[in-house]
Amino acid sequence: MKLRKVTAASAVLLALSVSATACGGDNSDSGSGGGKKIKVGIKFDQPGLGLKQPDGSFAGFDVDVATYVAKELGYKPDQIQWVETKSADRENALQRGDVKFIAATYSITDERKQKVDFAGPYLLAHQDLLVKKDSKIAKGTDLNGKSLCSVTGSTSAQNVQKTIAPKANLKSNSAYSECIASLQSGAVDAVTTDDSILAGFAAQDKYKGQFKLAGLKLSNENYGVGVKKGDTATVDKINKALEKMVSDGSWQKAVDKNFGPAKYNNEQAPKVGQIVK
Repeated sequence: MKLRKVTAASAVLLALSVSATACGGDNSDSGSGGGKKIKVGIKFDQPGLGLKQPDGSFAGFDVDVATYVAKELGYKPDQIQWVETKSADRENALQRGDVKFIAATYSITDERKQKVDFAGPYLLAHQDLLVKKDSKIAKGTDLNGKSLCSVTGSTSAQNVQKTIAPKANLKSNSAYSECIASLQSGAVDAVTTDDSILAGFAAQDKYKGQFKLAGLKLSNENYGVGVKKGDTATVDKINKALEKMVSDGSWQKAVDKNFGPAKYNNEQAPKVGQIVK
């Protein structure tokens, strides 16, 4: 009888041990490396910035920045778990703890800073126009009477119509890839959004040499790395990583690799903590 009690007690202890291991087994996002995983938010559908490749790998400037930052936090590339974070869900993903940080064309704004913290900025982008290589559109007013495409719900095209070219004909598509296809076919005369996004599409092999950026600076978009509100320790570490990425030349290499084919005249790397209004 005594033996049975010991055996039963041992079984209970074993079960509790297994249960505890199962509950605590996922130590991702701990920030300590050492064989663990870190979850990082990126876009999956933006060429040149964050794109999921047919083979399941990821490529783009944001991916390169995030990989460098993760390395400085103690994680190897194979320890990164990429998580798709669409624009509308970025704040929620950080608040829920779905990801440790987000690098996904995430412009730093006062409104967003009420909900999340930012490291950076790491890129200064501008709203611009993408046109065909032989297009005569050289300034915003040239869009009067022309067709301008952007995605549904975006304010980019409306901004152009309200402030620059009131007679521009606005066209909306559900994705920028559809706008680019319309530009290629001649269905629209120009596409507008951040110049970094436009350059990423133009740099794709199937579009190389067909388009050019107009070079208009219609807005300032300071891309930052989003971090959960209050996680100042991670913000400080990421800021140091971004400064190192610039100083050792890795930042410029990433720009050239991802945007070079579109002849993207990028701004110099912004200084950490310096927001251009």
